[in-house]
Amino acid sequence: MDMVYNHTALTEESNFNQLVPGYYYRQTKQGKFSNATACGNETASEKAMMRKFMLESVLYWVKEYHVDGFRFDLMGVHDIETMKIISAVLHKIKPGILLYGEGWTAGASILPDSLRAIKVNASKFNGIAVFSDDIRDAIKGSVFNAADKGFASGKANMEESIKFGIVAACKHPQVDYSKVNYSKAPYAKAPGSTITYAECLDNNTLWDKFAISNASASLEERTEMHKLALSIVLTSKWISFLHAGTEFLRSKKGVENSYNQPDSINAIDWNLKTTNKPVFTYVQQLIQLRKVHPAIRLQTAMQIKNNLHFFDTVPGFVGYQINGAVVKDKWKKIQVWLNGSGVEKTMPLTITAGFKVMIANNFFVAPAIIGVLVLKPYSCTVLYKD
Repeated sequence: MDMVYNHTALTEESNFNQLVPGYYYRQTKQGKFSNATACGNETASEKAMMRKFMLESVLYWVKEYHVDGFRFDLMGVHDIETMKIISAVLHKIKPGILLYGEGWTAGASILPDSLRAIKVNASKFNGIAVFSDDIRDAIKGSVFNAADKGFASGKANMEESIKFGIVAACKHPQVDYSKVNYSKAPYAKAPGSTITYAECLDNNTLWDKFAISNASASLEERTEMHKLALSIVLTSKWISFLHAGTEFLRSKKGVENSYNQPDSINAIDWNLKTTNKPVFTYVQQLIQLRKVHPAIRLQTAMQIKNNLHFFDTVPGFVGYQINGAVVKDKWKKIQVWLNGSGVEKTMPLTITAGFKVMIANNFFVAPAIIGVLVLKPYSCTVLYKD
């Protein structure tokens, strides 16, 4: 359930402000309403009664309606202590509950960064994950520039940002943080603190983004870009997030901010599931692969650091090997190769010798010992040793 506690539609005339004028909202020394939400106000979660409102509200949804997960809109507006309290109380009642949110704001807040639930502070609030805009924009390009490309659509020098996302923002000795697009240091102490995704409700859908940024590419090329993007999401560590309909190339007809648009733009066109059945089947198989192999879902930062090794590659390519034996995976070793460029590349036999292929260039195939490994443009290839 999406929880938008960070602002109210009305400010001076809102129920909160009528109840206790000036209490429920942050205000500057000049008496103006702080506006980190870009909606005219921001609630003051650090105030006792606002914190109580938030906590008792989520408790009501859990106890009365058995809601088992919450997404906190612009969570970076809220203070860390409130989010820690919410997490502790909800996990005590429902240990498997899923809590996550946007670790940023839409503007400046008068509450210091050190006290807010922004992504750089993710290690300070347990049991709540943050969206990784680092991997999102690394995959497809900036959401603020529709024409910008990403790794999956041919943009070079995005490799370190992709690697940062693969290890779920955890510390890894082979990630050059100085080259990561946004975050210049790891911020997650465990992979479960990160939501790995390529698109969400905001901005262009992934399919529309590729259509805009790669207008000269063929339909087939853009389809492979899309499959590569979802391959990255579903082979990266811990929480993978998929936008509804992305598995069959959902489109909003090029409309980016569609909150006020009709069903003709926002509704899911289920006919696309038939039109794009091969993509749907591929994503379905990826999800099953992820479920079956715990090595793809390494659960601690230490496991990732010690058992995931990146290969040295040229711009446009990322390759890595996972030690599956450490989590008793039936695949003792797994290799993932990502080609985000528009050119083919042949990999040395010394690296892939003895490995079997499961995914060859965005297609699941009958397992067989690999010969010469050729990575086609915009593709994901998965190899293994059992």
